[in-house]
Amino acid sequence: MQDLVEDPGLRVVGVGKTFHGQIKPVFSNLDFNLGRSGRLAILGRNGQGKSTLIKMLGGVLPPTMGEIDWRMSASWPIGFGGGFQGSLSGLDNVRFLSRLYAKDYKETLERVDDFAELGPSLRLPVKHYSSGMRARLAFGLSLAIEFDCYLIDELVAVGDARFQQKCQDELFQRRGDRAFMMASHDTHLVAHYCDRALIIESGRGKMFHDVAEAVDVYSWLRAA
Repeated sequence: MQDLVEDPGLRVVGVGKTFHGQIKPVFSNLDFNLGRSGRLAILGRNGQGKSTLIKMLGGVLPPTMGEIDWRMSASWPIGFGGGFQGSLSGLDNVRFLSRLYAKDYKETLERVDDFAELGPSLRLPVKHYSSGMRARLAFGLSLAIEFDCYLIDELVAVGDARFQQKCQDELFQRRGDRAFMMASHDTHLVAHYCDRALIIESGRGKMFHDVAEAVDVYSWLRAA
């Protein structure tokens, strides 16, 4: 059953995913809405499909069934570097995405460089980046271009404590009026910033409007 959200910016109806060559779906019949300032956690043990759902919502993977209806702009999955052209430098990727989203290149580059702190590494091909460097570039570009909704896949675990705090301040404080969906194992982060949680377990999803209850259930599942 669809949860009631006033003026949803996203409607997910009956969505499921089965990978090629597999009989059992990763999950099926997911139904939920996200408001234009909603903050939804996606919880689940490893292998339950959290990252798969984030990639589907970001347009990286197609759903096998159901409908994903966006009514607001959404970022690519932050933390997933597959959207970059590996043979191009960080600078060239910034230039390409600036053109794609009709943004000023110099302004976008300045914002990315200031946030991602990659310095001379921006001149290197992205295929030589570590996963952390790719995540910094992805986060920096997402924040430079601006979206109505941010899709986050564990990015806040990247970097040292100072950089993690910087990520949280930029996303959760300075963009406090935006929507986001966050797949994370960090229950403290979820409890602090999210107002609802979707737990995916054994191919099914259950929505919790009480985040504390969701964290308790998720903690119990992880310990089982």
